[in-house]
Amino acid sequence: MATQNEVRYAASPADVKNYDTKRLREEFLIDNLMTQDIITFVYSHYDRFMVGSAVPAKAPLTLETTEDLKASYFLERREMGIINIGGTGTVTVDGTAYELENKEALYLGKGNKEVVFSSEKADNPAMFYLNSTPAHKEFPIKKIGVNDVEVVELGAPETANARTLRKYIVNSVVDVCQLQMGMTTIKPGSSWNTMPAHVHDRRMEVYFYFEVPADQAVCHFMGQPQETRHIWMANNEAVVSPPWSIHSGSGTSNYSFIWGMAGENLDYGDMDHSKINELR
Repeated sequence: MATQNEVRYAASPADVKNYDTKRLREEFLIDNLMTQDIITFVYSHYDRFMVGSAVPAKAPLTLETTEDLKASYFLERREMGIINIGGTGTVTVDGTAYELENKEALYLGKGNKEVVFSSEKADNPAMFYLNSTPAHKEFPIKKIGVNDVEVVELGAPETANARTLRKYIVNSVVDVCQLQMGMTTIKPGSSWNTMPAHVHDRRMEVYFYFEVPADQAVCHFMGQPQETRHIWMANNEAVVSPPWSIHSGSGTSNYSFIWGMAGENLDYGDMDHSKINELR
């Protein structure tokens, strides 16, 4: 079977504040992504969000349903967002092929039955990052190229958080049920993302860190604003952020990350900021 899945249960903030480093990483860090020739997922009980990857090198990979979904095919009751961070690849959906260059995206609505991932070159395979959420309605497939995204410039060099945010899969770009995805690139000389930190109790979020140099790292901060914790992140690793948790990071080099969200609403600006000097 080419599709593997691991289930992670939700955790109370009262419990999480007692976790040691090992337990914190076991519950929230996802460190098995971008493995060649396999589709891998983590199924989080936070908003039933699924985080995964597909890297077809030797041969195409077919998306299969998992036992946990209790569905006849993967997207029977789900939608999916795909962003390619590798070489040129193709996603073939029920016989229709969609070519994705590096940093291009594809939205798949509920009801699409056969999904096949392939690469143009085996020695430079596509690296498809996957997010999937429950869906209540069918929406059309849409490819989102680098020129189709909404671009927002944020931060400043003075506060070490100058960055470019690109909204790929949001309701102002594509019709979706609840999934939202985008990409943020930290500019050279800056290190912080998402600062000031915030929480949004109406949505959970997952950060996927990439373009992190091999000898560098990102320190990801999570937890309640007055009870924060941290996880050291390497390249191509993801971290689950519960609705009650902040999600912010600082790297030892500039880097990029893909954010994915799901929950009660699609209002990107629905967040509760935490004052920097009140974080603990």
